[in-house]
Amino acid sequence: MVLPRFSPLKLVAGAAAAALAAGVLAVAPAVAAPADVGTTAVVPASTTSGTTALNAAAPADDVAAPADDVAAQATVRPSLVLDRDFPDPDVSKFGNTYYAYATNQGKNLPWASAPDPDGPWTFQSSDALPTLGAWARTGRTWAPDVSQRADGKYLLYYTAWHNSSGRQCIGAALADSPGGPFVPVGSDPLICPLEAGGAIDASSFVDSDGARYLLWKNDGNAIGATTWIHVQRVAADGLTFQGGATQVLRNDRADEAGIIEAPVVTKVGSKYVLFYSAGPYSTNQYGTNYAVADSITGPYTKAFRFLMTTDSLDGAVGGPGGADVLRDAGGDKLIFHGHRDAGGRGMYVADLGWANGNPVVRGSRVRYEAERGTLTSCSVRENAAGASDGKVAAYIDHADSSVSIGSIYVPTSGSYTLHVGYANGSVETASHTVTVNGTSAGSVSYPITGWDTWRQVSKDITLQAGWNTIRLGKGTAFAELDYIEVA
Repeated sequence: MVLPRFSPLKLVAGAAAAALAAGVLAVAPAVAAPADVGTTAVVPASTTSGTTALNAAAPADDVAAPADDVAAQATVRPSLVLDRDFPDPDVSKFGNTYYAYATNQGKNLPWASAPDPDGPWTFQSSDALPTLGAWARTGRTWAPDVSQRADGKYLLYYTAWHNSSGRQCIGAALADSPGGPFVPVGSDPLICPLEAGGAIDASSFVDSDGARYLLWKNDGNAIGATTWIHVQRVAADGLTFQGGATQVLRNDRADEAGIIEAPVVTKVGSKYVLFYSAGPYSTNQYGTNYAVADSITGPYTKAFRFLMTTDSLDGAVGGPGGADVLRDAGGDKLIFHGHRDAGGRGMYVADLGWANGNPVVRGSRVRYEAERGTLTSCSVRENAAGASDGKVAAYIDHADSSVSIGSIYVPTSGSYTLHVGYANGSVETASHTVTVNGTSAGSVSYPITGWDTWRQVSKDITLQAGWNTIRLGKGTAFAELDYIEVA
């Protein structure tokens, strides 16, 4: 017989006493905890606990909640807005139109335009960069970045195949219109550190004081060398270097599979948030993470878990990477590519919000450890074998027991999915009541698993833009809570 756990503070007769006498509290070493954001951990749920493991957000044998527990529509996933091969999208708004540029696909610089970031997008027939610089040959023109200078000119950074070395290097071009034609600047590449493998993935950033910077990656992966993301101060023309480049991030985590690339930085309040891609781009192990610093030149601290992976998006997008940030009056967006069933990588758009300066992408799971919430008439059980953080909220056994998590941030109002990690060692299906922002949202049911056997159930809920509080209260039978995830 599988028996319930009961609070050691409020013993009840019969099965409870037998369970305690049997010594059902198993122990296991705790694992590292993620950094706190607000009062609970706010971390994308694409990896298991620990700083380097890349894993699924949920066990393969998840148990769905009963149909009568569903009170809202399911979460909103990123939208495929360009269903064609359009890798490494760079998106900006110039005037009243949005422009997107991509890695070469029959053209040196494919591009598209739209009246809104959510579309409809129109793929343009012209090549916005009809001729490469004299130093380059066609075939590997990658990861463009287009920005507008203070003089009104449009500045393009592009990666291309260096004639004499066969490596990738970064060039620049100028145009009078965002649709080109862009004309290469100079006869040599702008950045070409051949001893470090060359250079790829340039992006521009203009700080709040008007200072302009260029970010790029040395292509160390091409020669088995260390890969770094660099930040370089440039003059207002975007072409004249001011001082030397600073190395700010390197490929130093196992979950990056030796590869970091595609740097893009934005400023949120006084913090600099640097997005980057990691892993092999041709696989579903490719994903997007971010790092935060107080200065554009660092030091940067990488997020504990990836911001987006195939798993955190529940397979809705495969290999989400090459991301660009669009800070927009109509709402911020993260624009990125993902694998298509038809081949190639299409362009996706997702709502983007900022939880105390940390990015949250709608549709990508964010994990909140239950034991870090506000616990009423229950307590934390440490050394919980197999739990994601080695600790769980336990002894939720009484009429007034509850676990409240009040730092749940979402970028836009609407439908989301709540995923609850739990263990149920009762002799029957257990349940908790669900309250969202003080309003009852029904209940969630937990099929029997056994203690320290962690599974997950899901329930669709409605959340408001910004901060939310979810409260799980005592229902029927008994269950412990490992975490909740919201997407």
